Amino acid sequence: MTLVKTTYGRRSFIKTTTLSGGGLMIGFSWLASCKPSPKQIKNMPEGWFHINGFLKIGENGLVTIMSPNPEIGQNVKTSMPMIVAEELDIDWKDVIVEQAPLNTDIFTRQLAGGSQSIRQGWEGLRMAGATGRHMLKEAAAKAWQVPVGEITTEVGMLHHKASGKSADYGEMASAAAQLEAPKEVALKDKKDFTIIGTSRRNVDGPKIVTGQPLYGLDYTQKGTLIAMIVHPPAFGMKLKSYDDSSAKAMPGIKNIFTIDTYPEGQNKQWSDVSAFSDLLVVVGNSTWEVLNAKKALRIEWEMAEKNNQSTALEDTKTHIANMAEVASKPGKLVRKDGDPEKAFKNAAKIIERSYSAPFLAHNTLEPMNFFANITADKAELVGPTQTPEFMEKSVAERLGLPLEKVDIQMTRQGGGFGRRLYGHFMVEAAVISQKMNAPIKLIYTREDDMTFGTYRPSYYVTYKAGLDENNNLIAFYVNAGGIPESPLAANRFPAGAVANYLAEEWSIDSNITVGAFRAPRSNFIAGAEQSFLDEVAELAGKDPIDFRLELLNKAMENPVGENNDYDAKRYAGVLELVKEKSNWGQEQPNGIQRGVAAYFCHNSYVANVLDMKMENGRPVVEKVHCAIDCGIVVNPDAATNLTEGGLVDGIGHAMFSELTLKDGEPQQNNFDKYRLIRHSEAPKSIEVHFVKNDIDPTGLGEPPFPPVFGALANALYKTTGKRHYHQPFISERAAILS
Repeated sequence: MTLVKTTYGRRSFIKTTTLSGGGLMIGFSWLASCKPSPKQIKNMPEGWFHINGFLKIGENGLVTIMSPNPEIGQNVKTSMPMIVAEELDIDWKDVIVEQAPLNTDIFTRQLAGGSQSIRQGWEGLRMAGATGRHMLKEAAAKAWQVPVGEITTEVGMLHHKASGKSADYGEMASAAAQLEAPKEVALKDKKDFTIIGTSRRNVDGPKIVTGQPLYGLDYTQKGTLIAMIVHPPAFGMKLKSYDDSSAKAMPGIKNIFTIDTYPEGQNKQWSDVSAFSDLLVVVGNSTWEVLNAKKALRIEWEMAEKNNQSTALEDTKTHIANMAEVASKPGKLVRKDGDPEKAFKNAAKIIERSYSAPFLAHNTLEPMNFFANITADKAELVGPTQTPEFMEKSVAERLGLPLEKVDIQMTRQGGGFGRRLYGHFMVEAAVISQKMNAPIKLIYTREDDMTFGTYRPSYYVTYKAGLDENNNLIAFYVNAGGIPESPLAANRFPAGAVANYLAEEWSIDSNITVGAFRAPRSNFIAGAEQSFLDEVAELAGKDPIDFRLELLNKAMENPVGENNDYDAKRYAGVLELVKEKSNWGQEQPNGIQRGVAAYFCHNSYVANVLDMKMENGRPVVEKVHCAIDCGIVVNPDAATNLTEGGLVDGIGHAMFSELTLKDGEPQQNNFDKYRLIRHSEAPKSIEVHFVKNDIDPTGLGEPPFPPVFGALANALYKTTGKRHYHQPFISERAAILS
């Protein structure tokens, strides 16, 4: 049993009775003060028991948990309440879950990013449930005049065995609300979990499959107008002039004007990434009318000169050539162990390879959109965002309103994994509504979104390895960079496993905006590293899994350096598990060839074995075996689904996706030109295996994504006899460059 404090200094649980019933409501925020306003208490639906904001038990024993974090498909809206329900000891069938609005007074880290929701919420969520259970037990003890230590709970019921008395939570909720919150509570032993570790269905599942409104595009209010933007066709250009006479005369068009989303001098949040601040806006009654008006605009563009940024009209071929040139020279020293120069000089065998990847567009199924209704003293915003707390500050700054006058409601998001971390479209919607003095819904077309920027950066890395006469790895060099950032993680494997190690990095400035793309930086460097390690293993004449395990064993027994950011034992554990589950080493039937890869990122470890064969002259992924160590798995089915999605996503981007530019203009602006994986190209089978341990949960939304790039590349080599160094693997560009 673990005892945890229920307060952090001045920060503590709050408890209060509702104004409309006799329920128990406990609010808790594990990093900040949680002080509900009277209005929030009054508006709480009856029968709700909120966590990470409010826990409320109704007099009928029903529990509703308000989920504070944005839901982008990672299923935190189900998994986070499961943690609360576990410690509360309530029957899951009596739990209702709702999405919380942004409220910085009572919630913290209302952010979907970094695969951190469960990891950072774990202790606080458990604490909130355990505190509610303790207060109910105390209320029962007082009512029955017995010691609180004699009260037990079981799925929403309170029991005193000696007297035979029992009551459900609802009967004691009102009395519990009058008690002081305890200074510490006992958490369950992990071996006693009955909800955590069991599979529970997505709480939004019925609404999703029946088409009920959940998403930003679903939201509207009476009198809402539709707005769309027009931005320059190329990075490095700006609006010179426009003729809207024909467009303004079209049916349903209310206004056409320009806005500056981020005027000079405005304080920006890190989430205010925007390639184009000066935009042309069309506002009308309906989406169709606004789309047609956009086509009728006559616009002239010119080269931009702003903030001393490069205004060159950039080109993909030039990008690759520039990166290759920079990578051929020493970069900025990031880590050095031993004497790499001497080790390479004395090496019996040396291998050197370079890898590259293009810009990638997120292409969320639901395009960018946001509802805004801005009045003189209030900003009401509703839509899909991963960073509501940061964007609240941006909207307040842009409109000149105090934070308490900005109200952001989060909808379920039709895709995200990075794109909706950057909320310029929310600020745009707010500025447009203020200009129109009316509620508006801003909607991006697919073309608007795909050509606006905030791409996955373009990367390039060169690796070099040296082997001694006994085929031991004695020297390792990595030189990594990109446009406009480096993907290097210098303290990750194989750092710590090689006596002589050198890591350098570089970057090239660009006016193309970039942002986090599922598993930032790792989504490239993992595949490149794991492809290279396979070649090194082949040069050494060793099995690729055994070669990696050999290095990890060195990192366990005699690690090099002090800053290695991975646990070599856990890393080896996923390789050993995937080796066992895939029957690695056994001959495969029907021409199946196999590739392996493993990687650590976002606090979790993942290893893949990918099976491939040729059918009608094309490679087909038959199966992926995946082993994961992410600590305790809260909801196994949801975790498996999230992993499967990451694997399919990674295979698709590695094989097909790229965003290229010519004279600064994106060459892919819709799905007829931007290639995504199709159903027939997904793996025919995926097996996911989780390492069983009692380690607190770590990340899962992103870790399965990066290593499958490498497993795919290694399987392609075994299947086709051809190494692939440049993503996407199946394209004219890849064929030419390789």
